[in-house]
Amino acid sequence: MSSSEVVNAAVAADSGNSQEEPVANISLESITEGKNDRGIPATKFLDDIELFANSFKPPASPELLIGAYSDLYSKFKAYEQQLEQKRATYEEKLPEIEKSITLVRHLKEKKEAGESGVVTRYNLADTIYSKAEVDCSQGIVNLWLGANVMLEYTYDEALELLTSKQTVAKKDFKEVSEDLTFTRNQIITSEVNISRIYNWDIRRKRESKRAGSN
Repeated sequence: MSSSEVVNAAVAADSGNSQEEPVANISLESITEGKNDRGIPATKFLDDIELFANSFKPPASPELLIGAYSDLYSKFKAYEQQLEQKRATYEEKLPEIEKSITLVRHLKEKKEAGESGVVTRYNLADTIYSKAEVDCSQGIVNLWLGANVMLEYTYDEALELLTSKQTVAKKDFKEVSEDLTFTRNQIITSEVNISRIYNWDIRRKRESKRAGSN
């Protein structure tokens, strides 16, 4: 049974009770334990569901527990999408930086070898390239910095800037990848908890029914 089916079943089971009763206050801190290095909370795995439910005053109902973990699950899924978008951005950004570094190094080597120009190809449109001669005798390149801003740098300045950007991008990419793996693990734990709470409630009702018939 999927997590959404479990939630729907829990809501249906609770819909017949119209009388208002005191309910447990389940905070985010009570269903999580600890955080990773970037502050993402870790889902608490419920080993003993009955003990956990009775730790609240009044004891938390299965429907309330399922609702709390379902809300946590939804938040993690939304954050997972954000992290996937960030990782895709870095996967596109890093090769572009590496290409720029390679190009500037190549121009610098040509200048140091005494060559005045380099013949290359540049992209006009998809699958369309044209030849161009790049003057490397001046030792100057122009780099796009974003927001329609382009600045002029010497080869050494450009390499320093690009290398620093590459270092930061690699660090950010590593952290985003780690956070994505961590978040997906919390999603799995939340799903497991929801299913286990639902099954625990079913067993509890069966035992109560069996005890009442004796």
